[in-house]
Amino acid sequence: METYESKVVAISKRAEDIYKILSDFRNFTPLVEGKVDNWQADETSCSFSYQGMGPMGLKLVEKEEFTTIKLTGDERVPLQFFLWVQLKEAAAYDTRMKITIKAELNMMMKMMLGKKLEEGVNALAEGIAKAFNAI
Repeated sequence: METYESKVVAISKRAEDIYKILSDFRNFTPLVEGKVDNWQADETSCSFSYQGMGPMGLKLVEKEEFTTIKLTGDERVPLQFFLWVQLKEAAAYDTRMKITIKAELNMMMKMMLGKKLEEGVNALAEGIAKAFNAI
């Protein structure tokens, strides 16, 4: 499996508050409206369609209260991957977050997606930090 890690970002919220939002897919509903089709979510899984691609989903496979959330794709996602969100509270209202993606990529997929995954994992971390820091 190939590993892609984001840079560590700072969020001016408690780790507990970040964890409670990110560990429940239902909280993503307002964020994805208009960006994906057929969105359905419960606490531990979600499914959706994106830009003409068939239905796919994500599921929560592991979580450690206030520090770690681990996701993977469901059986409809064409490649095997895991995404970890790691939270570490440096001080009250100062949490550091890092996102790691491990994906099973053959050489062709690595050439096509590798750079995009590197950029994407950083963009995801920065976007989450920006959203939390704005509220």
